[in-house]
Amino acid sequence: MSKVTVVGAGNVGATVANVLAHQDVANEVVLLDIKGDLARGKALDSWQQAPIDYYSTKLIGSEDYADTANSDVVVITAGIPRKPGMSRDDLISTNAKIVTTVTTSILEHSENPIIIIVSNPLDVMTYASHSVSGLSDKRVFGMAGILDTARYRAFLATALKVSPKDIQAVLMGGHGDTMVPLPRYTTVAGIPVTEMIDDTSLDAIVERTKKGGGELVKLMGTSAWYAPGAAAAQMVATILRDEQRIFPCCVKLNGEYGMKDIFLGVPVKLGKNGIEEVLELKLNADEMELLTTSEGHVRQVMQVFDDMNA
Repeated sequence: MSKVTVVGAGNVGATVANVLAHQDVANEVVLLDIKGDLARGKALDSWQQAPIDYYSTKLIGSEDYADTANSDVVVITAGIPRKPGMSRDDLISTNAKIVTTVTTSILEHSENPIIIIVSNPLDVMTYASHSVSGLSDKRVFGMAGILDTARYRAFLATALKVSPKDIQAVLMGGHGDTMVPLPRYTTVAGIPVTEMIDDTSLDAIVERTKKGGGELVKLMGTSAWYAPGAAAAQMVATILRDEQRIFPCCVKLNGEYGMKDIFLGVPVKLGKNGIEEVLELKLNADEMELLTTSEGHVRQVMQVFDDMNA
């Protein structure tokens, strides 16, 4: 009997719950929000979809943490988006309070869950949740790399006029402008992507990927939710099925890539225990330089959080 809780019934959280229900890997999905009726309404709507789309996962909406008891996996999407005039520090302060409160409240009712962070700024929110959880490094991590890699692969599929199903890619670093797409590790049906596209076009796609979230905000006036929600749901399904799949995730590094005590996106193996293994790629000098730059940026943001709690 597997149980998943999704905290935050906004666009992203509701999408996580709905996509996960369609995959039929959990017996129950609890959608939790301080707006209880919103959570109940979205959960009920998804449950009424079950006879049509043919799944059995029961969806429940609630504002009561008691309903999350004995969750195997918890996805935290709660937080506010950055608004005009709001500094990065303001966003970190507000969302860190939300994420840490959610984490401690969840742990009052679930003993040793796996926690997946989706709230932004992603890397520092994963750090904040881990800091108050007391859980293993293997059980608290963030969703960013799967989304960023998906955007990269989608842009490549459009440019090459091929199915996105055939594109595999690795992306590392922080979630934002300093992310590190790795063309050397990008293939199309096993063919290196560098044999199928010129350097200028590939560089343009890499730059578009780095600003992929901002592009959608400009178009819609709000953050994306279909792809982020599906990405988080994919992580949950992989864990519950113990598939041992390799994805880029935001995890705590303990010496890998020469980095310690930092939460950064790297390829990992996901399974029933959460992070089963952190994979250490043999990066060349240019790739390592980009990753080090990303590390520096993430450390600055983590320092902002540390200073708030000093």
